[in-house]
Amino acid sequence: MARSRPRFWLVAGCVALLLWASVAQLVAVGRLLALFGLAGGAPGPSPPPSSPPPPRIYKSNGYLKISCNGGLNQMRSEICDMVAVARLLNLTMVVPELDKRSFWADQSNFGDIFDVRHFITSLRDEVRIVKRLPKRFSPTDSSTTLDMSPVSWSDEKYYLHQISPLFSKYKVIHFNKTDARLANNGISTELQLVRCRVNFHALKFTPQIEALGNKLVQKLRDKGSFVALHLRYEMDMLAFSGCNHGLNPEEAEELKRMRYAYPWWRDKEIDSKTKRSEGLCPLTPEETSLVLKALGFEKDTLIYIAAGEIYGGEKRLKPLRAAFPKLVRKEMLLDSEPLRQFQNHSSQMAALDFIVSTASDVFLPTFDGNMAKLVEGHRRFLGFRKSVLPDRRKLVELIDLYNNKTISWENFTFSVQEVHRGRVVQPSCRRKLENKPKEEDYFYANPHECLANSSLCSGSKDTVTVR
Repeated sequence: MARSRPRFWLVAGCVALLLWASVAQLVAVGRLLALFGLAGGAPGPSPPPSSPPPPRIYKSNGYLKISCNGGLNQMRSEICDMVAVARLLNLTMVVPELDKRSFWADQSNFGDIFDVRHFITSLRDEVRIVKRLPKRFSPTDSSTTLDMSPVSWSDEKYYLHQISPLFSKYKVIHFNKTDARLANNGISTELQLVRCRVNFHALKFTPQIEALGNKLVQKLRDKGSFVALHLRYEMDMLAFSGCNHGLNPEEAEELKRMRYAYPWWRDKEIDSKTKRSEGLCPLTPEETSLVLKALGFEKDTLIYIAAGEIYGGEKRLKPLRAAFPKLVRKEMLLDSEPLRQFQNHSSQMAALDFIVSTASDVFLPTFDGNMAKLVEGHRRFLGFRKSVLPDRRKLVELIDLYNNKTISWENFTFSVQEVHRGRVVQPSCRRKLENKPKEEDYFYANPHECLANSSLCSGSKDTVTVR
């Protein structure tokens, strides 16, 4: 029975979406053209031509300097948000500073990851961007520079009424925290399109990263179709989340010590069992192998692990590798020399994984963190490429029932497939929850204003389709 219907969820999804996909791709072409101003119809930002667009002429109200915080993909969303804020307030933006103090201690600058020249020139018809502040402004001069953190999940009114007046007193405002400082919803379509333009066009990786990322994709393509598995089972994730299912007491204690060592990780004492039952823990490699098999992926499936160093190393991966021998990492596909310049820079390594994940035939994350959400959004933008979003709360319940021999493999397989019938990404509108921004659908996971289904969502302020 396990082999009689292992692929039915994929077949059913494909059949159900076949007509929509045919139409959506045609609509998407027009929408993408409109997004960059290459076709008539819906308004959008200017095109990405071979020559830079003409600069937007406006009187700058001051300089916006930002210091990003978090990993690569969190910083990516922050940069998009802050460009939109600079556009809204008619500011001159300084090339962003990246986080160098977090767990990863990556010393990469913006120009080590993104193409600075492209970033500046491709957006010059929206906002003026400079590489650094003029020398006349000292960061320690409190008479000209204000350091502050904007309020989380703020809308345009907050920035227009609370932030903009500050520029009558200060020439420079430095946002020292920028994570989630712009709302998912309630933002004008014009500004949402600016966020998309930054995300999908202006934030282009450096030629070195692009070349190596594309080389990885080609090496995988030469072997056939492949799955990008975002196996979020790294040390920082486990320590931060407090998830220790399957770990021995020594490992759990090591992660707890790390959690206490980082003061900005607020939660210290965490009930791992409760978090896991609520679906708030990443799937373990062993759990992931069961889920993949139940979803119908064959043993010879080529799987690329898009992640940093897995906690517990190769020993922890043993169950997953036993189930799927064609399990590969970037270190297995590339010679050590090309990778050497990136290896001590987690954000640059994450950029390589991002390129592979957006290009894969199937994308499956084991946790819905920033990378999972940003990749999901990019895959939607690229034509709704197949992404499977595991329901971890239901999965851990089923996994425990199977491991306890309460249900058979056949029942487990059937149940997993039933749970995920509607969890293959397809066109939908973001779910909006009043006063619960952390719980509603994230803008960058589903920027529907910029996608083929935008007309279905325009003007709607209520909860629509939840994926």
